[in-house]
Amino acid sequence: MLAVYLIVGLFGALIGSFLNVCIYRLPRRESIAWPGSHCPSCSHAIAWYDNIPIISYLVLAGRCRQCQTRISWRYPAVELLNALGYVGLLWFFGPDWSTAVYGLLYSALLVVAGTDLSHKIIPNVVTFPGIVIGLVSAATVLPLGLLNGLIGLLVGGGILWLLAWASPYLFGKEGMGGGDIKLLAMIGAFLGWKPALMTIMVGSFLGSVVGVTLIAAHVIKREDYIPFGPFLVCGALVSLFFGQPLLDWYQGLLAG
Repeated sequence: MLAVYLIVGLFGALIGSFLNVCIYRLPRRESIAWPGSHCPSCSHAIAWYDNIPIISYLVLAGRCRQCQTRISWRYPAVELLNALGYVGLLWFFGPDWSTAVYGLLYSALLVVAGTDLSHKIIPNVVTFPGIVIGLVSAATVLPLGLLNGLIGLLVGGGILWLLAWASPYLFGKEGMGGGDIKLLAMIGAFLGWKPALMTIMVGSFLGSVVGVTLIAAHVIKREDYIPFGPFLVCGALVSLFFGQPLLDWYQGLLAG
């Protein structure tokens, strides 16, 4: 079984390398298929032996072989996170078609977090197909079923849409962006309405803690914008891996 986890981890790292391409190119509206991998600084094509996930970054000491420009730590981080995520999904859910679907969701969430952190953009090319795939998967291989997926889509996207609509009246400024709304709609389509609600609660809590900490440390000002997408991604991952135990714990508190 250890060999299986190793293979899944290596596959996850390879997919992570492709996710880096998506994170870099999608906000720039560039093709993710052409041209091949190249240095963003000198545009020199990257040889296959310099494009091995994680290992090449370490061998090159985080610099381009040609121009010696520093390579962002984001590249090995995304590769490692995707590898660990795939292994974690296999360990949690076992070898099943639903695990493969959750792997697709996990990778999509990594892309969303990366583009929102770097460019404050959540690409429609990720969320729109993700909503469709989520609903199709809910109707076929996922345990929640199509109805729960539809309700999750409506509840998740609807709550954030309502908050976005009400924010100018309640707080005098714009609230959630359209990308956040579509992101949570995608999450709800994959996970259902209860995990969608948990995603909002966990994401809002984490966002508040991080925001208050950064303001207190004078890293940002109160009026500065903090992307909410990465916090929703964290909330979705908590809901995916630990949603049912947390729901059981909460219902136990209410009952006791």
